[in-house]
Amino acid sequence: MRNFLLLILFVLSCTAADAQLGVKYDPGIQSKENLQYWRPKGNLFVGDCMPYYQDGKFSFYWLLDSAHHASLKGLGGHQWALSTTRDLKTWKQEPIVLGIDQEWEKSICTGSVAFYHNTYYAFYATRLIDENGRVNEQLSYATSKDGIHFDKQKPNPFYTSAPGYSKRDFRDPKVFIDEKTGEFHLFVSSWQENSVLARAGGCLVHLVSKDLKKWDLKDPVLTGQSSVPECPDYFLWKGWYYLVYGDNGDTYYVKSKQAYGPWEEPEFQALNESWSNVLKTASFKNERRISASWIPSRHENKDNNGEIFGGNALFREVIQMPNGTLQTRFPEEMIPQTGAPLKINFSNGLYSTKNGENSITIDAPNGTGASYLENIPQNVRLSLEVEPIGRNDEFGFYLRSDNRADNGYKSSFSANNQTVSLGNTEIKAVGGLNRTIKIALIMKGDIIDMSIDGKRCIVNRTPEQKGSFLWFYAKHGKVSFKSVKVSPLVD
Repeated sequence: MRNFLLLILFVLSCTAADAQLGVKYDPGIQSKENLQYWRPKGNLFVGDCMPYYQDGKFSFYWLLDSAHHASLKGLGGHQWALSTTRDLKTWKQEPIVLGIDQEWEKSICTGSVAFYHNTYYAFYATRLIDENGRVNEQLSYATSKDGIHFDKQKPNPFYTSAPGYSKRDFRDPKVFIDEKTGEFHLFVSSWQENSVLARAGGCLVHLVSKDLKKWDLKDPVLTGQSSVPECPDYFLWKGWYYLVYGDNGDTYYVKSKQAYGPWEEPEFQALNESWSNVLKTASFKNERRISASWIPSRHENKDNNGEIFGGNALFREVIQMPNGTLQTRFPEEMIPQTGAPLKINFSNGLYSTKNGENSITIDAPNGTGASYLENIPQNVRLSLEVEPIGRNDEFGFYLRSDNRADNGYKSSFSANNQTVSLGNTEIKAVGGLNRTIKIALIMKGDIIDMSIDGKRCIVNRTPEQKGSFLWFYAKHGKVSFKSVKVSPLVD
């Protein structure tokens, strides 16, 4: 009997050890409503996002992070979680769909999903430590009949390295399937070992297979990058092919009328928001396209500290211009709910004139003019139109500020420089700032998010300032702030 009890205890201890290979995640306690700016409960964070759309269902696959990439000796310890929706409003939270099942799996890294012949394929990289103690990244895949319950396929990993490319950096496979030939294509983030320019070896390796066993190595689809072009995305949309990739944390894309290029640089990089990481896209009903990414946390939760891995989910609607250039805006269904607009009263500011209850004009040719609103809640939606009247140096706001705009977060607009800033981040090549634009701005928790004219967006993590003043200003010019509406968010 004693030996039997010892055996039972041994089995239970092994089971418990296996259960602890990956972090615990309870989908039952997670939000089933709007996931814009969402972070999972349980001191957990959203990592790299992999949206996918099939048969009317938008599947938001994402990396579950528990310690800002510090788990399993800094190798991540990530697993794939899943949230699904059919309307972007109500969501279903699923259990872990790709977890750490073996001790050698140090992280189930970023990848992608495809559907072919009634089967879902999830391709990903597994981070591991080889027999020499070195960190490697190798390719794995799993299959599913419902996109939720996946079975890892063997051999696992199925592809360990490509000649001429880094073994340490060999991850983030983007899969697509040629319906005519049945070929599986993978674009894999890596580094060329003998690049012509020593500091420009970042590339996307191109692998092709018909049987998922023998893989042919093609010419890389992207080369010459200053860092490993992480977490690629690739799609065909209304006659244009798009290749999306990360470079030093920011997201860029190129476009072409041909499947593998030659690639064209767009007019501007609307997907590039410094506090929106690993942006990927998926189609949605009515020929729409939705992107998903994550807003990183700040080190020690300080305004001016750098980003650390893992944070909150962020969604955008992607818009296509006739020349193929992409724009972004808030998805209408995911704008947070608000209560009744506040009754507002502009101060008798400097070089400012009230134009009714909700509008003010600032005319300051010789310097800077300003006016403010008081008692603005921390969590609000702000909407307005801004009309520059002639030339100006810049205009904008001070958000969550004090009675002298000494603290808070400055948001500035410069038509001359074509830039928009929000606190300590900035987007470039923003056209149209010399004419009337519409601004939509959300302040929720420590996140401030802004849409400019429904074409460009900028977001920032802003944990420290809590002021209740909202300042409006213009410098060396005349600017009208019209139809200003401040609406508290509904919790």
